[in-house]
Amino acid sequence: MIRILRGLGLCGLLALSVATGSPAQSGSLYVGFGTATDSSIGTVNTLNGGVVYNAPSLDGLFDTVGGDVIFFRNLGLGAEYTFRNSRGPYAGLQYHPVFYDVNAVYQPLGSSRRFAPELQGGIGRAAFRFYYTPQFCNSYPLGCRSNTAQATETNHLEVHFAGGVRYYVYKDVFVRPQVDARWVRDLSYFSNSWIPEFTVAVGYTFRRKK
Repeated sequence: MIRILRGLGLCGLLALSVATGSPAQSGSLYVGFGTATDSSIGTVNTLNGGVVYNAPSLDGLFDTVGGDVIFFRNLGLGAEYTFRNSRGPYAGLQYHPVFYDVNAVYQPLGSSRRFAPELQGGIGRAAFRFYYTPQFCNSYPLGCRSNTAQATETNHLEVHFAGGVRYYVYKDVFVRPQVDARWVRDLSYFSNSWIPEFTVAVGYTFRRKK
């Protein structure tokens, strides 16, 4: 919940200018839930500790918070913050992936219709945080600072593409199914640098043209 509120606070800066009467045409905030997937790379010698583990595939429930502002006709800017809802097991450790990006937003038909398709494209960062577990520390020859402390973190350049359709279910409240594709540079924890994500979001549009 803290992560969701933090992400909404950051993305809310985009919509704030709309709500306070800026030249922007419209702005939106949304919260989504879905999953991201990638296949396993096989076996891993975790942290070079001498014990080989089977690496999992990327899966689990992911939360997304985001916002956008449309400035010029059907074009605007948006930001998204996506993270795995909880830590997951990874080759003796636990891991927590986070994706955050800034995107150009294109709404071909605008937001005045009940159905509004949307395209996004941008760049950001992908962070993978790994944490010790008691089971791993019992066999790790170099020792652990703590049985649950963060072991390591890596950050990677991310390129993000997405397509979805907003359906305005009640006045300015919308539901948006969306498909995302994330390319993560130098990703070595899973087998593919392309990570697909499937999300359903609920949001609200400020100053939507009727």
